[in-house]
Amino acid sequence: MKLETNKKAEIWFLTGTQHLYGPETLEQVADQSRAVATSLNSSGTIPLNIVWKPILKTAEEIKAICMEASANENCVGVIVWMHTFSPAKMWIAGLTALQKPLLHLHTQANAQLPWDTIDMDFMNLNQAAHGDREHGHIQARMNTGRKIVVGHYADALVVKRISNWVRATIGWNTSQNLKLARFGDNMRSVAVTDGDKTSAQMRFGFSVEAYGINALAAAIEKVNAKDIDALVAQYEIDYDVVPSLKKGGAQHDSLRYAASIEIAMRGFLEAGGFSAFTSNFEDLGALRQLPGLAVQRLMADGYGFGGEGDWKTSAMLRIIKSMSVGLEGGTSFMEDYTYHFGPGEPKVLGAHMLEVCPSIASAKPKCEIHPLGIGDREDPVRLVFDATPGAGRVISMSDLGDRFRIVVNEIEVVKPDAPLPNLPVARAVWKPAPSLSTSAECWIYAGGSHHTVMTTAVDAEVLQDFAEIAQVELLSINAKTDATEFRKEIRWNSLHYKLSK
Repeated sequence: MKLETNKKAEIWFLTGTQHLYGPETLEQVADQSRAVATSLNSSGTIPLNIVWKPILKTAEEIKAICMEASANENCVGVIVWMHTFSPAKMWIAGLTALQKPLLHLHTQANAQLPWDTIDMDFMNLNQAAHGDREHGHIQARMNTGRKIVVGHYADALVVKRISNWVRATIGWNTSQNLKLARFGDNMRSVAVTDGDKTSAQMRFGFSVEAYGINALAAAIEKVNAKDIDALVAQYEIDYDVVPSLKKGGAQHDSLRYAASIEIAMRGFLEAGGFSAFTSNFEDLGALRQLPGLAVQRLMADGYGFGGEGDWKTSAMLRIIKSMSVGLEGGTSFMEDYTYHFGPGEPKVLGAHMLEVCPSIASAKPKCEIHPLGIGDREDPVRLVFDATPGAGRVISMSDLGDRFRIVVNEIEVVKPDAPLPNLPVARAVWKPAPSLSTSAECWIYAGGSHHTVMTTAVDAEVLQDFAEIAQVELLSINAKTDATEFRKEIRWNSLHYKLSK
């Protein structure tokens, strides 16, 4: 069953004005602001419904709607627009009370001026040019976290930027309600997969709960044989299953056990309300094989995952999965494994022991079984495939002790230079921007993890908007990145976050 985001989630559209202009003008303000919301909804680009609210004329009305938005579980963000001049002191109490992400849309009803007919009545009605600047002043003075989008509301770029922010609000809402199950602890002596879970919950809202691996093993023992039969039959529809795993094959029992892991794990997560999880090859308890196929299929259904107990990457994967609703492309747990320095253009080969999401697969995955040199268990079943070429990015969330940092590297996923017949895992090959040497240098200076989320679905601006909402640092490595300037940015950011406390 595919994991869903909040189907009732919506964005509220608030319009500022005042009583100064009289009832006839206020009727026009209401009609035109309603038209803006309707246009945004009809664009077909924005993933949530924009809900128009009555125009706001007083401080009392503003505070009431902001408090209502904060208390409404379906409202995941608020767009504000000052159609006319709305004195900003009226907004202080409302902005103080608002607990939802905020986008300030600086637009106007008309795209062009009616040069031949414009008069003062038109000017008094269409004065967002200075009404929004008044509003922006109080946001800046109050240090209100917000996104600002400027341009005519029907412009494709404006709609795209609003859509990106809406996706970030979906991710934030997911983060605020996310529960993550850790099966076992993190890999021993590893720094980056560990961290402060309490600080993470305070910053991002998600909770991390630990379970002994044998709680899962006990659930596996209770799986019904008929349910296993049905799931194994589904495997043969969804994947190219190697003969040895099919019914009558020498290793068919391994496929059935992999199916029992999936059924038990899915049931455990659903019963506990978990939308993300981790496992650890060093802590397998009574499990006969390391979960591979089960993890891959759960990720494909929208669950977050992190290997070796990496709860930060698991949470980030679930958040980004939720942001990508309705988009082409895929999102997966990933690891920078090894490099191709040349000949030809340098590239990264990304993979993991088993757990790469088939949402990024370029063709129907093969379901195979191979030995695994670590974990000390039976040979595990897994899906094997190459990633679909295309533009994407890899994302890391790190705990720096005093704050969290998100690092994003723009990449281009490419076909492998040659077949990989002896590599029995799913994999992705990519060219990082601006180059392998600069990107790796900057990534390491930033303290980015070796575990990442790789996505070819979610735009970089969505990630930046999410970081702004969460009030966490984001460092971007892209085609314009210079290593010297990047190091300066790290130093400046460090000073900023220390002073801002």
